[in-house]
Amino acid sequence: MTKEEHIKYWLKQVNTDFDCAIVLYQANHYAQALFWAHLALEKLSKALWIKTNEGNTPPFVHNLLRLITLTNETFTEEQLQFFNEMNMFQIKGRYPDYAENLEETITKEICDEYLNKTKEMLQCLHEKLL
Repeated sequence: MTKEEHIKYWLKQVNTDFDCAIVLYQANHYAQALFWAHLALEKLSKALWIKTNEGNTPPFVHNLLRLITLTNETFTEEQLQFFNEMNMFQIKGRYPDYAENLEETITKEICDEYLNKTKEMLQCLHEKLL
């Protein structure tokens, strides 16, 4: 596969994953919505990693902050902090007891804020891919 094909591989589900986040949000499953938002960001970050590195296989990690710092792209401190915060949703969303506890602490307002920031970061990452 070419570098472009590898990038397309990671990009093909970004919109679907974010759509899943919105559906879960509408069903009042806020922590799970943010888990899917994290997945969309992760896939886009892996596509960016491929673009900016020689290899075509990104690291087998889910840590957004680690992925984006392995690219040669620049991000603001606020963006880096957002990536770091979003990591809590990928870890805790994978285990039922953590997901349940997290679901109890994430309000609609908190979820709104994270989903809006996710939309902004998805746009930012897309622009860096161009």
